[in-house]
Amino acid sequence: MMLILFSVLVLVVIAAISAAVLYAASQKFKVFEDSRINNVEMLLPGVNCGGCGFSGCKIFAEKTVQTENLNELYCTAGGQKTMSAVAEILQKEVVEIIPDIAVVRCNGTPQNRPRTNIFDGGKSCAVATLTYGGETACTYGCLGYGDCVPVCKFDAISMNNETNLPEIDREKCTACGVCVKTCPKKIIEIRKTCAEHTSTSLSNHSRSKKENAVFVCCVNEDKGAVAAKACKMACIGCEKCKKVCEFDAISIHHFLAYIDDKKCTNCGKCVKICPTKSIVY
Repeated sequence: MMLILFSVLVLVVIAAISAAVLYAASQKFKVFEDSRINNVEMLLPGVNCGGCGFSGCKIFAEKTVQTENLNELYCTAGGQKTMSAVAEILQKEVVEIIPDIAVVRCNGTPQNRPRTNIFDGGKSCAVATLTYGGETACTYGCLGYGDCVPVCKFDAISMNNETNLPEIDREKCTACGVCVKTCPKKIIEIRKTCAEHTSTSLSNHSRSKKENAVFVCCVNEDKGAVAAKACKMACIGCEKCKKVCEFDAISIHHFLAYIDDKKCTNCGKCVKICPTKSIVY
């Protein structure tokens, strides 16, 4: 009997000592979280899209609290309204940022890019791109299987059954970049809108700030004649757009024109002069 009581006593003492050690350790390594982090996180959309450059809304909220001002931080999903609310809570300055927009750099509709073969494999862009170049003579353009559609958390992408190309709802798009990473052909790009420089000729008085983005709707790097044979609206690298641009915003690489959205002022001259109409907005 005494042996049992002694054993119980020893266990009680060990438990008490362990509890004391654990309590001391918890107090020593206790992490105090700023309550403002939770307040900011509650204002965020909570989709953890990664468009802000961080892996989740929680980390983004921590960064907003830790930084002196919010000028280098932007929640793409929440937009300016959310950032203004965050700034008000934290009593910090925030600059107005014109939102970027995702664009599809391919105009290879059935009319512009005729089908030359039929793919009988899995209807997935990721799968198809590993096995062949596509059902047309252009090996650079959209494959049309819509891998980008289900990955969009904002329901901003849909496939057009007539063009067989993805369409982006510019009002819903948050430029999070998930579709860009998903597309194996790299035809989806995040671009700045240059809305502060938008010309009257391009705006048509009805376009919103997010709609004004001039870009080359083609990624074909073949020589002009080859590209033109594959698609009627392919960029042929003629350099007419480069010569007419007064802002040095257009460059030609691998027979393909590219417009620098940081330099582009949306004057519209390149759009008008492009012989294949591959420059759009």
